[in-house]
Amino acid sequence: MPETDPMATGKKLRVGAVNYLNTKPLVYDFERLAPQAKLVFDYPSRLADHLAAGALDIALIPSIEFFKDPTYTIVSDACIGCRGPVLSVKLFSRGPIEHIRTLALDEGSRTSAALTRILLKERYGLEPRFERLPVEKSISDTSADAVLLIGDRAIHSPPGQFEVVWDLGDEWCRWAELPFVFAMWVARAGAELDGLDTALSQARDAGVAHLDEIAAREAAPLGLTRPQCLSYLRDNLYFYFGQREHRGLALYYQKAAELGLAPAGVDFGFNDCQASG
Repeated sequence: MPETDPMATGKKLRVGAVNYLNTKPLVYDFERLAPQAKLVFDYPSRLADHLAAGALDIALIPSIEFFKDPTYTIVSDACIGCRGPVLSVKLFSRGPIEHIRTLALDEGSRTSAALTRILLKERYGLEPRFERLPVEKSISDTSADAVLLIGDRAIHSPPGQFEVVWDLGDEWCRWAELPFVFAMWVARAGAELDGLDTALSQARDAGVAHLDEIAAREAAPLGLTRPQCLSYLRDNLYFYFGQREHRGLALYYQKAAELGLAPAGVDFGFNDCQASG
């Protein structure tokens, strides 16, 4: 039985996003710019699951999730990416990188977990034994040789002695000589955009123009100063899905598929999402 088009029934488009600091510039003034849509917040993995189930029409999903369905389409030139150090995705190693045999992966991000595995394999030929680090656990709760942390707990250096700390955004950009894309706006098959692709770009543009305001509002709850928060949003993140981002995403997919972390043979879907640069 075909899914009902929400616009044909007068319902609002269902749009999913994560309620994280790095997403704030992408949903700035969203309700005014996209009255045809309803914005809901959830964890990244749940957004991906809801999009796959048809409970969402469009969602900001982790890039590794985009590879799982060839009918998905990237529908905006707004994204969460980096062209250098990202600050909020780090690998903490208790010894030299080449000695890593066990690796604890923050369960909060499948994309960063795959990125870590790719870089260790490509650069050192390593395929460590992996374990999950639940979001409620800290780095002191694991004896693994290295630990991947994302988000706030990566920005705030955890206690302990670490011989090597990798900023995964910086390591990828240096190795690949291309940007890295962490998340994109993706539509399920058959979803009617109703101008939402334009609204998402406008929301991003408005958010980028108001980074100082966002930093002032969000810094204290995250334990950051306003300058730290502003620097992260302005200097570490890149919110435009351009041609170089496209190439970086394609390389990430290729390497993920080679390691069995993504299905082979996915044909990328794009909907007028080529920004400049």
